[in-house]
Amino acid sequence: MSSPISMPKIAIVGRPNVGKSSLFNRLVGRRVSIVDPTPGVTRDRVEGVVQVNPPEGSDETEPRFAELTDTGGYGVYVGEGARFDDAGEDLANLTDAIEAQIRFATREADLVIFLLDARTGVTALDERIASMLRREGTADKVLTVANKVDDDSWEAHAHDGAALGFGVPIPVSAKSGFGRRSLSDTLWDRIANSEGVPRDPSIQFAIVGARNAGKSTLINALAGRPRVIVSEIAGTTRDSVDVRFEIEGRQLLAIDTAGVRKRKSWADDVEFYSHSRASDAIRRSNVCILLVDAAKEISQVEKKLSLELQKQFKPTVIAVNKFDLVEDRVTAEQYVDYLTQELRGLSYAPLTFISAKEGRGLDDIVKLVLNLEKQASHRETTGQVNKVIQEILAERGPSSKLGTKAKILYATQVGINPPTVVLVVNKPDLFTPGYRRFLMNRLRDQLPFSEVPIRMVITERSRMSLSALKGGEHRAGEQSVDESD
Repeated sequence: MSSPISMPKIAIVGRPNVGKSSLFNRLVGRRVSIVDPTPGVTRDRVEGVVQVNPPEGSDETEPRFAELTDTGGYGVYVGEGARFDDAGEDLANLTDAIEAQIRFATREADLVIFLLDARTGVTALDERIASMLRREGTADKVLTVANKVDDDSWEAHAHDGAALGFGVPIPVSAKSGFGRRSLSDTLWDRIANSEGVPRDPSIQFAIVGARNAGKSTLINALAGRPRVIVSEIAGTTRDSVDVRFEIEGRQLLAIDTAGVRKRKSWADDVEFYSHSRASDAIRRSNVCILLVDAAKEISQVEKKLSLELQKQFKPTVIAVNKFDLVEDRVTAEQYVDYLTQELRGLSYAPLTFISAKEGRGLDDIVKLVLNLEKQASHRETTGQVNKVIQEILAERGPSSKLGTKAKILYATQVGINPPTVVLVVNKPDLFTPGYRRFLMNRLRDQLPFSEVPIRMVITERSRMSLSALKGGEHRAGEQSVDESD
């Protein structure tokens, strides 16, 4: 169904708390991985694109690019005794899955950054990782880097890592940026086969939902390989994990997000960061998939996610997972009616039944994602928008007890993603919430935006330019209309 995007790959491996996520964020130039002193925060492989600029004095002028992967801490729970999450699950159950992800990343990688901590020196766990890399046959791809070298006085400590047999480590500080130039020059030499500027994925979509809804299982099924850890332990995914793949020549990027739960149930700072990453994933997506577990009642979590999706005007596919567990008690039609009542503001969103575990309904999800992106990117002519508006007014116009007649003087679409329609009217107050909902529904019926949110701005005639409206500026007297009104 899919194939990975071809780009040189670099994996960062190391024991817990050596600074892998900090170095990852430093190299990609933005905060992608969660950085927290709690061992085991990074569990899945988190990916980003790193740009490596030419060394000073080089004849080269164009940068090189590679796909950088942050992995979980190797041996995170080994030797530390039992550790439990807030649900009472033994986190040692994740050790094998985390280490399998590390091995998978190193096998795929063209270069493996083995990160050490210069301040603590080489430990028994570092030696175990070195043995694993040699056992896996990836020793020739290893570049050792010693982190937490904040100045020249710590460089000698970094050299202790040469005892592992992979050469003298490059001293860096992921926190301050010390030594980054030397590391960058080395990376430049080691990814000489870079094919130039990577193409951005044509469509980005986020999978959001409550914990244990099946998000990681779904993304693994879409990617066609065990890309993220799938576990029965609630809250396994902490970062938002980007997975790139191709379908019929189209590049897509799927974002697996942390499972969301009620704020009062957050156990620690890591859950705060996870929730923040999920919100950010929604913001940077073209389309979102709201995954619901048919075996559970719709909770406040799904309702709040629904409101967030409406607030951000995100085209949304509602994917019902695990319906096979309840189909002996409820029909598909009954469940659709139930969802319509529980998630009122998303009544326009397409709904599909899937089984992420069995791989059923995946083609339908992909087709819906592509279709919603197409709808949200469509731009209608001003003539057609005005024609449709006049037809709607003729069918039913705003009413006023005082006899004032509402008029729409001008209508135009000023933006896409989301489709944004501006109505210039004589009296904005006459357009009551009830009439605005009617108008929105009729616009969705008449224009090619039947399954995506529309941002509708109602404004009184003024000298404000359309360019200002395109930029999202508002003035007194303007009303921005959304589905939750």
